[in-house]
Amino acid sequence: MLMPMLAEMGGNIHVGLAALGAAIGVGFIGRGAAEAVGRNPGASQKILVQAILAIVFYALFLVKS
Repeated sequence: MLMPMLAEMGGNIHVGLAALGAAIGVGFIGRGAAEAVGRNPGASQKILVQAILAIVFYALFLVKS
């Protein structure tokens, strides 16, 4: 009775930590993109495209693993 409950709690903690890691990673990408646009507003479209691609690839690799 105790072991299945502990296993489920461990799985929930792992999923929560994975979601936290993904949120932190996407936040770093967004922060970097915002800083880059602040330095060079003329390149905002290129920076936005690269940031979106980075987030998509990050999410794909996170889901894959």
